[in-house]
Amino acid sequence: MRKMGIALQLYTLRDETGKDFEGTLRKVAEMGYEGVEFAGYGGMEAQRLKRLLDELNLKACGSHVPLDRLRDHLDEELEFNRILGTRYMVCPGVFESDRGEKWKQHFALFSEIAPKIEAAGFRFGYHNHDFEFKESVDGQPVFDALFAAVPAAQVELDVCWVTAAGYDPLAYIAKYAGRLPLLHLKDMRRDGDAVQTVILGQGEVDLPAVIRAASDAGTEWLVVEQDNCQIPPLDSVSQSLRWVREHYLSKL
Repeated sequence: MRKMGIALQLYTLRDETGKDFEGTLRKVAEMGYEGVEFAGYGGMEAQRLKRLLDELNLKACGSHVPLDRLRDHLDEELEFNRILGTRYMVCPGVFESDRGEKWKQHFALFSEIAPKIEAAGFRFGYHNHDFEFKESVDGQPVFDALFAAVPAAQVELDVCWVTAAGYDPLAYIAKYAGRLPLLHLKDMRRDGDAVQTVILGQGEVDLPAVIRAASDAGTEWLVVEQDNCQIPPLDSVSQSLRWVREHYLSKL
């Protein structure tokens, strides 16, 4: 297998970053994560945040940028992420009120902004949940319709939500090989009709197979994320990184 970077999606630690953004980043670096994917910047000025990342030897592998920021404040986001050295700017999904008949409007927006993002030196991506597989556009899942309609869009596949929707993440990794620079490494188990996100290795996702497939597909970063934690989130992401070390990094 190839060596892929190991990053943390900071949404997992939203309560911690809300109290102490800088201190939380320091703890993430101390654990041994190589990078972070932003979901907000903690109110920090870009130059200061870049200095902190450099001090901690953390890479900014990507930023989740909400739909309204992509639409209305793209230039600000581009400049902020230029300073951070981010490579990928990713739409993290859309709210329920922005779905249904509005999907084609979003496809048009993504088609408009993707070349602007590329011209600024970034790549535009989209991150899925389960609803992109449960909803359809012109007879196919929204997920596939989106990436067909926006050829420039890169895939950030969340294997937990693909699984939760009843699809095979390995098949989707193979389908979008070469277009899948970021992969959300996330585990889950079902609690009745609900999905519970869990520490890596404690759920039903075949994570070793996912990692092998991602390596074959050209993925650059495995991004650990846990939407909701059953133990303190810092402990949870530390245990997930331990699993990655034991089941992936130790085998390189």
